[in-house]
Formats: sequence, structure tokens, C-alpha cells
Amino acid sequence: MNIQSKMKTRDAKNNPVTAVLVSVLVMFLLSCLFLLLLAALLYKFDLSESAVKVGIVVIYIVSGVIGGFFMGKIMKTQKFLWGFAAGAIYFCILFLISVLVKQGVSMELPKVATTFILCAASGMAGGMIS
Repeated sequence: MNIQSKMKTRDAKNNPVTAVLVSVLVMFLLSCLFLLLLAALLYKFDLSESAVKVGIVVIYIVSGVIGGFFMGKIMKTQKFLWGFAAGAIYFCILFLISVLVKQGVSMELPKVATTFILCAASGMAGGMIS
């Protein structure tokens, strides 16, 4: 018998923590790149506050869909749940960073809930299309 056939390989299904970390890292890298692009557009075109808010929402959605897509491709089963998990973890990290930077919660509950739904639903959508 071959040694390789005896050895059990660890893949993403056996270690979903690694898959979640990779997906969330991809989401944050994309968010950083898109935020830099938004900042450049703000500088160049003097965008209004409402345009910046729309841009931030679009960044949440695009990052969530792509991260959920990666999560679905890695996990291969129950893709929508894994995409939802990646989006929810992405939101939790964003929320934690926001609380630490602002030294408290300054957003109203409906805005927090809306942002959570955007992140989690876009992650789930990405998982479903993977």
C-alpha cells in the first residue's frame, strides 16, 4: 500500500476555520482596495456625503458576495450557510473595530441591523452562486 493513501489529507471540509479565515481575509483586502478607490474618487471628484455612503454600502455588498463565493468554492457543501457565516464574521469584525476606534457604539440599532443584514445576505448570495 502507498503511504500517501494511508495518510489522511486535511482539506477545507476537515478544517473550516482555515476556510473562514481565508474568506474573511479576502473580504477585508477587497474592502481596503475598494475604500482606497473610493477615497481617490472622493478626492478627485469631490463626491457628496450621500455618494460616499452609497459607495460604502456597495463595498460591503461586493466584498460580501466575493467572500461568500470563495467560501462556497472552498467548502463545497451547504454553500449558502458558509457564505452567511463568512458575511456575519466579516460584520462582527467590522463592528468590533468600529467600537474600538470610536470607543463605544455610536450607531443606532436599525443601522447596525441593516449593516449586518447586508453583510450576511451578500455573503450568503456569494455562497449560493459559487
